[in-house]
Amino acid sequence: MYKIFIYSLLLVVGIIISQTAYLTPYQSYLHFFTLTLLAYIMIEVGIEFDLNKKNLKSYGKDYLIAMTAAAFPWIFCSAYFFLFLDLTLQQAALIGRFAAPTSTGLLFAMLMAAGLAGTWVFKKVRILAIFDDLDTVLFIVPLQLIYIGLQSQITFILLITILLLIVAYRYLHRVSLPTNKLCIFIYAVLLTGLVESLKAVDVLDLEILLPAFVLGCILKAPHKKIDPPLAMKFDSSLKFIYMFLVGCSLAKISFGHISWTMLLFHVLMLTILANLGKLFPMFCYKKEVSLKERTALSVAMWPRGEVGAGILMISTQYKLPPIALELAGLSLTLNLALSGAFIYVVIWLMKKPLKRT
Repeated sequence: MYKIFIYSLLLVVGIIISQTAYLTPYQSYLHFFTLTLLAYIMIEVGIEFDLNKKNLKSYGKDYLIAMTAAAFPWIFCSAYFFLFLDLTLQQAALIGRFAAPTSTGLLFAMLMAAGLAGTWVFKKVRILAIFDDLDTVLFIVPLQLIYIGLQSQITFILLITILLLIVAYRYLHRVSLPTNKLCIFIYAVLLTGLVESLKAVDVLDLEILLPAFVLGCILKAPHKKIDPPLAMKFDSSLKFIYMFLVGCSLAKISFGHISWTMLLFHVLMLTILANLGKLFPMFCYKKEVSLKERTALSVAMWPRGEVGAGILMISTQYKLPPIALELAGLSLTLNLALSGAFIYVVIWLMKKPLKRT
């Protein structure tokens, strides 16, 4: 649980530094290293992603439910930004996506530590969380289309996106390359360098999320591999640095006429709306498990993590009102701070399941 606390603390410290320190001379370096660490995390997500190609129909229901877990928070937060912060519909749709990030992988470790790895909730949330990540990544492309319009560059990005998804499916875990933590980091550096170089020469303005995820998908996943302690410390250190850099990436803001009271109110409302949007799984799977287990599954989608922070970091590249970006960042921070409480609620709900309803 200490990781959740450190994530929250580092994100807050990064945000404070972004508002008080002069980071402009170092911004390009910070940007590249932050994207590299995001690529590292997305490669790991891709390595964890798995499909039973012989029984794809079994994923249909789970994918649709996961899609709602990604879509409803986006819709709720976008509506709030549009109605209460005087943004255009395009701006609200874009910042709403960034304000409603995906679930955290820390949840899995916590549930395993609690001895709940064999439960229905644990198995189901692994599927939904991965699909939630995938949906969030895929939503970025149509949002770019909404924001800047149908241009030749966007059409090209759509084609590349489709091609990458085909590659991920066709060669899922078939490429035999080392997948230790250091090698994954090296892959992330090389991939980020390639993607950023293509951006620099206006060849392809593609975000790092999908290419990194696809790279992870095609790498052959290790079977029940246990990483040595040094590798796990390296992995944790990279993610700690990443959360700090995400905070540092937020632009300086001018609060204008908004008071601290209203700022906190907006942050609280956005957090509530994002989590309400993830309650949809509670109304599904009625024939499989009890209401208590379905509730545990929904609450398990609440905690935020590294991928969500990456989605927020990418938002700083768009010309969005600074106050909206700050509200999205503070909402993410609040969710991170509450992640421990969310996980304890899930564990409590799973200990004494009720009869099916």
